Amino acid sequence: MTKLSVNINKIAVLRNSRGGNCPNVVQAALDIERFGADGITVHPRPDARHIRYDDVRDLKRVIATELNIEGNPIPSFIDLVLEVMPAQVTLVPDAPDALTSNAGWDTMQHRAFLTEVTARFHEKGIRVSIFVDPDPAMVAGAKACGADRVELYTESYARLYGGGREEAIAPFVAAAEEARRQGLGLNAGHDLSLENLAYYHERIPWTDEVSIGHALIADALYLGLEETVCRYQQQLK
Repeated sequence: MTKLSVNINKIAVLRNSRGGNCPNVVQAALDIERFGADGITVHPRPDARHIRYDDVRDLKRVIATELNIEGNPIPSFIDLVLEVMPAQVTLVPDAPDALTSNAGWDTMQHRAFLTEVTARFHEKGIRVSIFVDPDPAMVAGAKACGADRVELYTESYARLYGGGREEAIAPFVAAAEEARRQGLGLNAGHDLSLENLAYYHERIPWTDEVSIGHALIADALYLGLEETVCRYQQQLK
């Protein structure tokens, strides 16, 4: 079954906008687990605009499901991951000033670097996923770097879905099939929503995990957090 990992960055954005600890990010993660999520995803950035490094430490101490830490493997990020030792680290090539993740790795150009970083995390028993565009060559390149999984960057699927879902999903099916040929686990994330998630899962049912944050938290403003987590899980069944 495809697991749902909820990205809680936007809850931290709300907290940070006023200071203090309202909403409580750790309590929200515990509630999201209780409501049926299979994991918690965080993406700490150097400017601490949402999730902070101390949040990651606090979360690791209390959550019972899988913790997935996303980010660009700069030295401070690497140190944090090695300290916290999550179930999974997802390597994302986002620039420090990027508004959000906007591209996958070129796993051939950066092969030496990604191989070195992956090996360091493997020494601690941490599963490594590499964030890639829906390109079979990039998927194969991730395998050559030693990754356990790839996460397909699904922005283009979400953007094109309304104009023709068959065309939107086609490159993702090709990339997902390459991941299966390579023996890689398969994750997906970015702009997946209640509108487009079910079809994505229908076409690529061997997806191990989807990581969803922005759309899920936005839906929760209207539906409530518990109902929203339930509805996303229903899309994966």
